[in-house]
Amino acid sequence: MSVYLPEGLLLDTPENIRLTGSPAGLAQAMAQGTILEGRAVLCDHGHDLLVDLGWCRGLIPRTEGALGIAEGSTRDIAIISRVNKPVSFVVQELRELPQGRLLPVLSRRLAQERCREEYLSRLVPGDVIPGRVTHLEPFGCFVDIGCGLPSLIPIDQISVSRISHPRDRFRTGEDIRAVVRCLDPEAGGRICLTHKELLGSWEENAARFSPGETVAGIIRSVEEYGVFVELAPNLAGLAEPCAGVSPGQQASVYIKSILPGKMKIKLIIVDAFDAPWSPAPLRYFFQGTHMDRWQYSTPQSPRMVETVFDGGA
Repeated sequence: MSVYLPEGLLLDTPENIRLTGSPAGLAQAMAQGTILEGRAVLCDHGHDLLVDLGWCRGLIPRTEGALGIAEGSTRDIAIISRVNKPVSFVVQELRELPQGRLLPVLSRRLAQERCREEYLSRLVPGDVIPGRVTHLEPFGCFVDIGCGLPSLIPIDQISVSRISHPRDRFRTGEDIRAVVRCLDPEAGGRICLTHKELLGSWEENAARFSPGETVAGIIRSVEEYGVFVELAPNLAGLAEPCAGVSPGQQASVYIKSILPGKMKIKLIIVDAFDAPWSPAPLRYFFQGTHMDRWQYSTPQSPRMVETVFDGGA
């Protein structure tokens, strides 16, 4: 199965630079149907996109700007928002203009159509795919999963440790991995994603810590009975009540005990403070391309927390 990458990952590759760098290269790409990338530099009053190819500018007509534009199922913001960003395309025509000038006519829609038919339509639940974060909303993280086609990771599927907003975990433009959770037939086979299954089980995360250590954490929730402190994206502990702390603060915490049977870590807050630290780079415990099942729970725990995918071979 061919893999179609999120927009931007082809832009600086030697092959893309070679093929977009001359009329001969574009003619070769047109004959072979090669998907290329360039940076959109202008969206005109008719919502046609102009793409910088170095030696000239190519044109993506409005109806070729994205799947669904011609039918009205996709809004024009899908075109407008690409200005100053990479776009995928195939070369449709090398149009000759007066005075020997050349206008490459490009189609992003056709690149997306091929991505959908040759890649996305063949994915099954449990497949692990690359993505690039495009924007963040309170309810989830939108991800480019190929040629600019979007998918969503709902906020409750980002990590086991609860967060108040996806920006607590991701940043726009970040390259991530995600798992196909399901395909929604009522939305034309739209792919729904999850992410937490890649971030390790309770046991895998807890193995990085030991009682008696004082470690860094982030306060995620303040309750009457205690304070939940995130030690890793898939691991949080409960600290004793502490006055004056609030969600989102950085903390240094002392680990009193680690209880695998109860999947609990008991903490004491040493200090809590406001600091503009960026989210730490994500650590993916699972490096494969497909998972049938993921178990978060420890073998000793009576409580089962797991995800079972129905797309296994």
